[in-house]
Amino acid sequence: MLLAGATAATSSQPLLDSGYRDMYNLNFPHAHSTFTEYERAYPQDPLGHVSNAAAYLFSEFDRLRVLEFDLFTADSRFESRPKTSADPAVKKSFDEELAAGDAIANERLSKSPNDTNALFALILANGLRGDYASLIEKRNLAGLGYMKSSRGLAERLLTLDPTCYDAYLAVGVENYLLGINAAPVRWFLRITGAQTDKQQGIEKLKLTATKGHYLAPFARLLLAVAAMRDKDSNTARSLLQGLAAEFSQNGLYKKELARIP
Repeated sequence: MLLAGATAATSSQPLLDSGYRDMYNLNFPHAHSTFTEYERAYPQDPLGHVSNAAAYLFSEFDRLRVLEFDLFTADSRFESRPKTSADPAVKKSFDEELAAGDAIANERLSKSPNDTNALFALILANGLRGDYASLIEKRNLAGLGYMKSSRGLAERLLTLDPTCYDAYLAVGVENYLLGINAAPVRWFLRITGAQTDKQQGIEKLKLTATKGHYLAPFARLLLAVAAMRDKDSNTARSLLQGLAAEFSQNGLYKKELARIP
């Protein structure tokens, strides 16, 4: 069952819109306050809790400088990255918000298996867990497992609602990130059930970047990273300029713009 006034899994809700804008602007205290307000206003919507978890993850990304491009554009640097010093209090809050979101989403799905809001919340929750596992804890296999779960749920949701463009992010991330591995690695990943089509990954990320809602800015950032890996400075510059203009308090975009030759 959709929320009052909602028409799809990622329909606009003013409080959520405000919270995500604050998150992308690195104003994490205000994002948490807004998402908590949404949780109180809509206690049966799991997306409030999952969105709050996203703000905790992005705060750690910012503190630990996880999303800086040189980490992702040089494979050797990524593979040799040190395990970061996670904040245990943030991890506790992150896990609690995801657990609360899971409980609400699974309860809704037990009553209505095609509940698109609940499915989207689980897609996002698994993606967040995968990002935390791989990018903060350096547990790549665990991250892969969450990534595959998120993609499988996304495919299920997209059969119900192909216009839920935020859900394409999960499909795009798996295909792109695994598709840039060497051929023997891609072969091994495919026999485990993973999807490894780099070009399909780019196309799905573009769908989220151009037509998505809450996750569109993140998809644009990932496309900028992809463009830098492909030595496509013009595309990376254009994407980062748009992000910097839209989220002026986020210094990452300006910093990465200055690095583009």
